[in-house]
Amino acid sequence: MNFKRGFLMRPGMPDSDYPDIRRLELFSDMADEHFNALMCGAYVQNFPPRIELITEGEPSDFLHVILSGAVDLFSVWNGRETSMATARPVSTFILAASIRNAPYLMSARTLEKSRIALIPSQDVRAIFDADNAFARSIVTELATCYRSVVKTQKDLKLRTSLERLANYILRQQSRVGGESEFDLEFEKRRLASYLGMTPENLSRAFKGLQAYGVAVHGNRITISDQQDLERFAKPNRLIDDPHS
Repeated sequence: MNFKRGFLMRPGMPDSDYPDIRRLELFSDMADEHFNALMCGAYVQNFPPRIELITEGEPSDFLHVILSGAVDLFSVWNGRETSMATARPVSTFILAASIRNAPYLMSARTLEKSRIALIPSQDVRAIFDADNAFARSIVTELATCYRSVVKTQKDLKLRTSLERLANYILRQQSRVGGESEFDLEFEKRRLASYLGMTPENLSRAFKGLQAYGVAVHGNRITISDQQDLERFAKPNRLIDDPHS
């Protein structure tokens, strides 16, 4: 038995977790024997909120698959911290480090109670060499991640803080089915970090969006003038569309 962050790790993975992982595009086309080989070396663990799973700079021993809950990917430098992304079920993180056998470039911690599978990175690299379909799926996922990074850079460099918040609200609205009232994905301090703003700037930005039909009460967003907000935000498919 192994220990990770003080939690007891038991070898093996329940068969009930196999289908969720198998349905991921990363694993869906690989040969059964190779998938089973990966699962034989995998672990599943339940973590409470606010537990640090990995630390940037550490060796990438595992590929993580989040089965339930939510994970914050973040980075710290010179006393400052920024949120990079949120991982939600069912998805992997951080694939590039596992494939390259390189240190993690981000840290990760649970935002809520989470169930996570850990697949040894050395097994992932071995199957990458043996299974062409798995290798193609890895290349596709890494390309998707690269395009997401480019979109994030464009959002940060080409837009004002008010425009970034407006487009974030429109993206979040789209994720919840286009409703005019919905809750923010996470608390405001973390949202400010994600958008490259201070909490004070975020508060001013919310006030600035009142002129475009956006009201905020706690974590609840209400959009009263959809067209006015979209005219101001000017959403762009090559920045805001996750499928582009």
